[in-house]
Amino acid sequence: MAAMAMGLVASHDYGEALTKSILFYEGQRSGKLPPTQRITWRKDSALRDGFEIGVDLVGGYYDAGDNVKFTFPMAFSITMLAWSVLEFGQSLGTDLQHSLKAIQWGTDYLLKATSIPGFVFAQVGDPYGDHNCWERPEDMDTPRTPYAVSKEFPGSEVSAEIAAALAASSMVFRPINRGYSARLLKRARMVFEFADKYRGSYNDSLGPWACPFYCDYSGYQDELVWGAAWLLRATKAPYYRNYVLANIQNLDKSSSFAEFGWDTKHAGINVLVSRLIKSQTPKPFITNADKFVCSVLPESPTVSVSYSPGGLLIKPGGSNLQHATALSFLLLVYSRPLSKDSRVIHCGNVVATPARLLQVARSQVDYILGSNPLNMSYMVGYGKKFPERIHHRGSSLPSITLHPQHIDCTGGATYFYTNNPNPNLLTGAVVGGPDIKDSYADSRADFAHSEPTTYINAPLVGLLAYFKSH
Repeated sequence: MAAMAMGLVASHDYGEALTKSILFYEGQRSGKLPPTQRITWRKDSALRDGFEIGVDLVGGYYDAGDNVKFTFPMAFSITMLAWSVLEFGQSLGTDLQHSLKAIQWGTDYLLKATSIPGFVFAQVGDPYGDHNCWERPEDMDTPRTPYAVSKEFPGSEVSAEIAAALAASSMVFRPINRGYSARLLKRARMVFEFADKYRGSYNDSLGPWACPFYCDYSGYQDELVWGAAWLLRATKAPYYRNYVLANIQNLDKSSSFAEFGWDTKHAGINVLVSRLIKSQTPKPFITNADKFVCSVLPESPTVSVSYSPGGLLIKPGGSNLQHATALSFLLLVYSRPLSKDSRVIHCGNVVATPARLLQVARSQVDYILGSNPLNMSYMVGYGKKFPERIHHRGSSLPSITLHPQHIDCTGGATYFYTNNPNPNLLTGAVVGGPDIKDSYADSRADFAHSEPTTYINAPLVGLLAYFKSH
């Protein structure tokens, strides 16, 4: 695998990339923007979300290049930002404050989305109306319909992911703002209880709107265990420890131990819990976390991901860099207890050292930043060459400052189809990335490769913080 080592040659400014990867979240903000807003071509948007039903649902993040607020991937992005800060906060330096603001922009919204007992708001905005228009968020005139799960129409996956995000974030804020931290934790417990007591998938009730965009393909059992695991880390309460141990066998026994992302939490659960529950025999979490490592390392006989000729980790489906960042983050986090215990992992006849886990994680980060066959960075605004035609409404349409007149649903089409670069730099955005042959079209229409998302960047924040200081 000589190609895998390629990314280790070039030196990258991880500090600059880190700053930009966090700045990206300011470009995804929905609601009333603060005076400290640094991506200034973005303005206030969706200021009446929820008002039609008498609930304040203003704020939060647009998930990607559209103007819908999907709570499931948004909550996962916040969980991962919080995990990044919990693990590598000491390496964030001046970016710590911006990371906290990025997390709080999300948690403030999650508190609003869970403010009415017995309801959890899973989405704001009709996705079909939104996706049929190429419109700036500031101009939106498509239906801002709120969609909720409830006791009668449960959504355990979205509710438990919110619980995970709030619990993880409560630990981030504990040393800084005890009152806010306590509020997050109290809500996390409440929302988790709701998710567990009224079990069911939001696909069944909200499928016509959540699918195919953020359909839950892996069931809700993994989110329940994931939410409980974060509550265990936040509270140390025996209830959550017992819950994790009792429910872990409900998880699909197939190859899901190798999966981790906004939909499937298995590998993340095993890496997280392997450090929380150590006295258990047998040790299913450590066994499965080891199996996960063996499923990712290119030289492992049980590798279940593909690698491009240039060394990029590839999984089927769109937005591939979400896998490269999330799985690399887990390798990095898991390498730490391995180092501490002087332990190696045996993948058949291949021995995986903690240093090897770090090397693979770093090769993915370096590939994203430009150590690849095209010598291009997949982070907007980083490096000499980066994506210029990203699939992102706000970035591709002229800013309100330059074009204050309303641009309607179809008025944006000319900006979508033009070959010109996007006029507004969404600094720090990481796109879906190249294909399995390392090629990249840089085409707005090719959303599977050219669209940035909040959950591609979230694990990358932790990776960049670590490599900046190591």
